Amino acid sequence: MIFFKSIPLCFLVFCFVHLSAIGASPLKHFCFSPENYTAESSYGANLNLLFNLLYTKVPPSGFGLGSTGHAQNQVNGLALCRGDVSRQNCNTCVIGASKELLERCPYSKGAIIWYDHCLLKYSDVNFFGQIDNKNKFSMTNVQAVENNPTLFNEKVHELLSGLSNEASDANPKFYATGEVQLDTFTTLYGIAQCTRDLSNVNCKKCLDVAISELPNCCDAKRGGRVVGGSCNVGFELYPIVGT
Repeated sequence: MIFFKSIPLCFLVFCFVHLSAIGASPLKHFCFSPENYTAESSYGANLNLLFNLLYTKVPPSGFGLGSTGHAQNQVNGLALCRGDVSRQNCNTCVIGASKELLERCPYSKGAIIWYDHCLLKYSDVNFFGQIDNKNKFSMTNVQAVENNPTLFNEKVHELLSGLSNEASDANPKFYATGEVQLDTFTTLYGIAQCTRDLSNVNCKKCLDVAISELPNCCDAKRGGRVVGGSCNVGFELYPIVGT
């Protein structure tokens, strides 16, 4: 069983049952803009155009961004699918995410939503290329590691630091997964991914900050993630991808 936390707060918010992202509930969402648009406005029409653009651009490569409209009515957005997700499942996730945002953040000029298979973000502010440190949360496995938690934490940091380097170093998908055998029966799995509007340097910076925040939520836990608007890292004692 997994619980969510907002960073840096350590209050448990709600329980997440591990499910396929297709047809599943969102992991988290934020309606982060203080500004609203009105029904039948140009901004609302441009937001719908943006969603249509992302449906087309994202699934072939797993990532896409774009802007629609001009001046105060311009909408900027991106969507990212997890690196192993199929084109079909990516498309399904992005379409579902856009519909869910319209329901959960009606008339908000900026919002973001995460599923296990994708994230979708839009704003009236051009955020491309900038690390999003505001929209972030953590997920924690409530079960603690029983044997040598200090060594386990070290192995988590070692694995994820290596994946941070791999994902940010000339990797076209800004995505890396890996595993390390802890003992005969136990394997530690890790994942790291950035949105591809970031530079290599900012991807590395984003991932390293996320890794540094894991002790706040997931110290000596059997699994955990730090998930943000620009990058995410996670570890589990079961395979993370392919689910």
